[in-house]
Amino acid sequence: MDLSHQRQEYAHDPIDIDALEPCPVRQFGLWFQEADANRMHEPNAMILSTVGTDQFPTQRTVLLKYFDESGFVFFTNYTSRKAAQISSNKNVSLLFPWYALQRQVEINGTAEKVSSSESIKYFALRPRGSQLGAWVSSQSSIVSSRSILHTKLAEIKEKFATGSVPMPSFWGGFRVRPKRMEFWQGGVNRLHDRIQYCLLEDGDTWQRTRLAP
Repeated sequence: MDLSHQRQEYAHDPIDIDALEPCPVRQFGLWFQEADANRMHEPNAMILSTVGTDQFPTQRTVLLKYFDESGFVFFTNYTSRKAAQISSNKNVSLLFPWYALQRQVEINGTAEKVSSSESIKYFALRPRGSQLGAWVSSQSSIVSSRSILHTKLAEIKEKFATGSVPMPSFWGGFRVRPKRMEFWQGGVNRLHDRIQYCLLEDGDTWQRTRLAP
């Protein structure tokens, strides 16, 4: 299938690098607010890329649950493929593809588990169905049929029929601590804006540079 005819022109005004926040996380917050205000479907959806011991990269979409200058947090099953790959290689990449705004943000950094107390605090805020679902799936493992999942869900519902649902010991969060962030915005004549922030060795200072499109 030839897709060469599919083309969209970009019409954003150029980015003034000096007008951006000196901290990329604060700049991300501004762009995120714009994405959210434009009623984008799940603006917190991000592509998480990890690399396994076979050196092949793997990508999947996960949901950002909160962020601050210490990092970007998502939650998952600690027995999943993504968790196993992070265990062997903590270097990861996040990508926010905000197509409707002709923008994307790439984040490179290291992933680490959040504390149990932090995971428990978030787990308590999840809908009950999501809490039950966390107990059901041995994420990334092979299942012979979907009916097995429904059977296990029924068992879990009965087990926790009354009272609150406890957090499984194999479930929790990861925090991605950024070391490099790139803000991309579509430009006229494909002269896109690419603004890169790199964390310097002092661990506190970010250096901003413009990259060629």
